[in-house]
Amino acid sequence: MKIRAMTPGDEAFEQAATLFDEYRVHYGEVSDPLRTREWLAEQLTVGRLRMAVAADGARLGGLITSAVLPASLRLGAAWSVRDLFVAPDHRRAGIARTLLDHVVAEARAAGALRVSLVTEPENGPALGLYRAAGFRPVEGLAHLSLTLGKR
Repeated sequence: MKIRAMTPGDEAFEQAATLFDEYRVHYGEVSDPLRTREWLAEQLTVGRLRMAVAADGARLGGLITSAVLPASLRLGAAWSVRDLFVAPDHRRAGIARTLLDHVVAEARAAGALRVSLVTEPENGPALGLYRAAGFRPVEGLAHLSLTLGKR
């Protein structure tokens, strides 16, 4: 698998958008290929998200998205892994770890202060991956959210 950045102008973007829609369905969302492609293209175009994919020849086996956020108190930047997904037929081959390592290396090269991520506490495989990559739970902080309404 070769890791490479993905943009809406990339010839494999349609395949990446399809894989991203599969990721959404995996987490209980209704498939919406057109809306997914448009949303993803917008996020990448305006710079809210970065995306890298794992390519096996012409076929994509996985994807990762990240966002760069200001780290105000330290006057720096922090990176956040937003999405990580490996196609079911490519799992258990080290793709998720390779994608994660790619983002960490990019963040380090950019001078980021840290890389953070959030996952469900019952997602054992993801937690095992993240711990093996050196990620640790953050103590002393509460993760809060305010739902503003439906889509």
